[in-house]
Amino acid sequence: MQTLTYQALKITQNTQNFIDDVLVVEAALQININDEPYTVVMRTPDNDKELIRGLLFAEDIYKNTKTLVFHIDKEDNGIPTIINVIISKDLLGKGYLNKRTLLSVSSCGICGKKELKDIKVDGEKLAQINSFSSDILHEMFLKMNDFQQTFKDSGGSHAAALFNKNHDFLTIKEDIGRHNAVDKVIGDLLIKQELKQANYLIVSGRVSYEIVSKAFIAKIPIIVAVSACSSLAVDFAKEFGICLIGFTREQKMTIYSNPSYIKRKTTYV
Repeated sequence: MQTLTYQALKITQNTQNFIDDVLVVEAALQININDEPYTVVMRTPDNDKELIRGLLFAEDIYKNTKTLVFHIDKEDNGIPTIINVIISKDLLGKGYLNKRTLLSVSSCGICGKKELKDIKVDGEKLAQINSFSSDILHEMFLKMNDFQQTFKDSGGSHAAALFNKNHDFLTIKEDIGRHNAVDKVIGDLLIKQELKQANYLIVSGRVSYEIVSKAFIAKIPIIVAVSACSSLAVDFAKEFGICLIGFTREQKMTIYSNPSYIKRKTTYV
C-alpha cells in the first residue's frame, strides 16, 4: 500500500470544496539485525526487503551475495513495522560496529551518523568505461515516468531507476524518501544478482552527498537528476569519478562533474 485517500478542503480563488485527495504513505519501519534493533527508517511501504538489502549494502553491513533471511516480527494493518534480518556474525561488515542510534527520516542524509568521520566513503575512483549522447538521458526519464504510478496518483513520491550501459531499463522503485528509493533499486538488483549491470542512476529529485556515496559503493558511474545537486554531492562525485548531472528537463541539463562522459555537439562560447 503506497497511497491513502484523505479528505481535504481545496480553495481556488473564491471557491472552496471538500475533496478526496490521494497522499503517499509514510510509515515507520524498525530494522532489527539478529533480533537486535539497528535503526528506524521512515519509508513508503512495499519493497521493504529491497530497501533493507540496499541500506545494509550501502552501510557496509552486508556485502555478501548469499540470500538474506527476513522475518516480519510485527505488522500494523498489514504493513510491516518491525522486520528482523538474520545475518551470520562472521558475515557482518565493519559498518555494523557503527550502529545507527537515531531515527532515519525519509529525507535524511546523515541521520544516525555518530561522528563526522563516519560520512567518509573509502574506495578507488571509478574508471570511465563509456561515453554517451545526452539525448538518451531524456528518453530514460520518460521511461522512468511511465512507471511512476504512485507519483501519478499522489504527486508526493520520489523515484529512482537504474539502466545498463546500453540504456536498457533494469528497475524502478518509488518512495517518499529520495534515499529510500535509491536503496530500493540497488537492493532489488542485489537480490537479483544483477547490480553489476547498473550504469545509470536516474532520480526524480535532488542529489545529496549520500546518494552519490550509495552510487559509488554500488559502482554506478553516472547519476542523472531532474533537480539540483548539493555542493558536497558535487565534491564527492568529482573525487569518486562519477558523472553527476542535474536539472535534466526540457532538453536541458547541467553537468557538474566528469563531463568527459558526455558526447557533446555544443560549441562553447
